[in-house]
Amino acid sequence: MSASSSMRPVLPTDILARKGSEPLVVLTAYTTPMARIVDRHCDIALVGDSLGMVLHGLPSTLGVTMEMMILHGRAVVRGLQKAMPVIDMPFGSYEEGPQQAFRNAARLMAETGAPAVKLEGGQHMAETIAFLTKRGVPVMAHIGLTPQSVNTLGGYKVVGREGEADKVMADALAVEAAGAFSVVLEKVPEGLAGRITQRLAIPTIGIGAGVACDGQVLVVDDMLGLFTDFRPKFVKRYSELGQTADEAIAAYAAEVRARHFPGPEHAFPDVLPAKGPKS
Repeated sequence: MSASSSMRPVLPTDILARKGSEPLVVLTAYTTPMARIVDRHCDIALVGDSLGMVLHGLPSTLGVTMEMMILHGRAVVRGLQKAMPVIDMPFGSYEEGPQQAFRNAARLMAETGAPAVKLEGGQHMAETIAFLTKRGVPVMAHIGLTPQSVNTLGGYKVVGREGEADKVMADALAVEAAGAFSVVLEKVPEGLAGRITQRLAIPTIGIGAGVACDGQVLVVDDMLGLFTDFRPKFVKRYSELGQTADEAIAAYAAEVRARHFPGPEHAFPDVLPAKGPKS
């Protein structure tokens, strides 16, 4: 069942049931207007902590707070009717231990209305994922490149080549065994992502992980081309809205400076025009 054909909200059990069938369509959303558009076409609207970089100008996701995730989570949930909202748990909100993770996951769900959360990490987060899922918190896992760990990973690099492949596979098996209903594979070599997808009974959602995954996710601002100077290899741009916006704002600025805007059709007269006689 896809979001486009469902007449009820998509739930984690629906996502799990999609394993090996029609690919899952996932995009990030951070605002109500964008959520309404995503809702018409996607199965999942991910309120990603990428909002820190995309909307707030932060250099990484590490400065994102629970309050930011709740604010944007509420906005996205208001814009959805069918697609399932999933909220990222921000850095520092779950790493301390299962109890901390549960408190913050429960807060995210209660204050936004989202039915699921996403957190980063493989084998070392398995205990936390199991703790959450046993207590009614559906978890989307995230392995491979985990942006919240960028300082220890040494940058935004591909994860899983050569000697790292066994570890990434072990991470995937660990989050599945812990009860995650799906797992994001970020910047994982295509062959490895395919093997993980074949091995797991839960859906894999790729971002820079090749076509063999059970679904795909992109940052919506990336695929719309809202950034003119940022073009990751794994992003296909379906539009160039950044360039379009730049041209539109330049035209507006030129018309204001030339006093061509506003025109008479955009202004209000001092006296209302007389109404004609009733027929």
